[in-house]
Amino acid sequence: MSKQNIVVKVLCIALFFIGARSGTAQNPVSSVEQTIALWQTVSGLSTASVCMAVNDYRTGEVLIKSEPQQSLVPASILKLVTTATALEVLGPDFRFQTTLAASGVIKQDTLFGDLQIIGGGDPTLGSSYFPENNHFMDDWIREIQNKNIRVIKGNLVLDATIYESQMIPDTWIWEDIGNYYGAGASGISVYDNLYEIHLSSAKEAGVPTQMGKISPEIPGLDLQNETLSSDINSDQAYVFGSPMDSHRVIRGTIPKNKSDFVVKASMPDPSALLASEFRKKLLKNGIQITGTNKFKKAKSLEAPWTVLSVNQSPVLRDIIKVTNHESVNLFAEHFLKQLAFKSSGLGTTREGCKFIVDFWKGKGLDMTGFFMNDGSGLSRFNAMTAIQMTNILNYMKTKSNYASDFYESLAGAGEGTLTVLNEENFPNQCLRAKSGSMTRVRCFAGYLTTDSQRRLSYCFMLNNFSCTQATAIRKIEEVLVEMRKL
Repeated sequence: MSKQNIVVKVLCIALFFIGARSGTAQNPVSSVEQTIALWQTVSGLSTASVCMAVNDYRTGEVLIKSEPQQSLVPASILKLVTTATALEVLGPDFRFQTTLAASGVIKQDTLFGDLQIIGGGDPTLGSSYFPENNHFMDDWIREIQNKNIRVIKGNLVLDATIYESQMIPDTWIWEDIGNYYGAGASGISVYDNLYEIHLSSAKEAGVPTQMGKISPEIPGLDLQNETLSSDINSDQAYVFGSPMDSHRVIRGTIPKNKSDFVVKASMPDPSALLASEFRKKLLKNGIQITGTNKFKKAKSLEAPWTVLSVNQSPVLRDIIKVTNHESVNLFAEHFLKQLAFKSSGLGTTREGCKFIVDFWKGKGLDMTGFFMNDGSGLSRFNAMTAIQMTNILNYMKTKSNYASDFYESLAGAGEGTLTVLNEENFPNQCLRAKSGSMTRVRCFAGYLTTDSQRRLSYCFMLNNFSCTQATAIRKIEEVLVEMRKL
């Protein structure tokens, strides 16, 4: 492209922004706009769709925005909408609960009835993100022993009916749903609804790998290993399989010359895994259970009924902080279904999405062009505008009773999902944000305190670029650095 063509193109693209200010190039707003306009001269960004907005959230002034506002795929910054709604509706001190109960009569050392695990949608049960919640089965055993129960003449019942039986949203793609980040939300979730596949690889590339242990051991799992060793020093292996289906295929590559390389995958049936693990625990502690595993709604709270233990999750503010810092899809999907349960009595993805859209409409936001198909942003059917995101960010900062909880849930540069940003460019934690990415998508949304102590909310969404993710990140970071001068 000639220099003359570049100048013409940049001038045309500058009209894209209605927030332009008159004045010289030293005008900070104009400088930011020009930096963004120059994206279109970068190879790999010239065909991308761009939607952005920058607000002063204290005054409500829109400083910069792309026009027209396009509905683009937000990827994981959609979690900000889900977590904001969960905070507003459920409250920061909300806790999920899982109940262990005995249905029947206890005589001497025998329970004549069922042992029931009643799920309350807790995504942290046995979670690696919350080690303090990993000893729940020890608590259950202790409470059973406190009742002097040594024999259970009945079944082990697992009730996950607080949520719909379909664990994953309709619009998640085949490549995602078998992998750890594609784990679905269930009324009973355990160990982050994932398992580990241990593989070893040869010293040469292109050689079939060997499969070792599966942890935890998944009952009935049929795993077909087709992975190869590779010169690429990263995990390029993908697990394919449907929820509730025990057959899985793992394809792709792992680095060569590895004695124990771990690939994480989504669990087919969390309730079945919990039943298996708890039976082992019962047997190890000398407690016999004569019946089988039943996956159904627990018996009603009618006598005889004994609550043995109620396990509580950490408070919601702590779960949301992990969700936004580490971009945990599973947690976000649980929030979505819990909102649906609170609204309708059954946790479904569809009802949760509808609830969230209606909630923000009720706050006076224009949700035209906002399309929500899951809670985490993994669906490519999601779409929103940058102004919609900044409006929600503004609300959470200026009107929410839980503003500090929401703000603290966001990562600073160099941490969490923002490890891709240079911490030195954003001193004194002046930047707090959530990032979102998938193939040909890169987004950032959050808050920025400028050098002059101006308080901004912002959202940048890039879709369908052909450059590398690293290039897209670098260009957005350049704009964020320029925004510090506003």
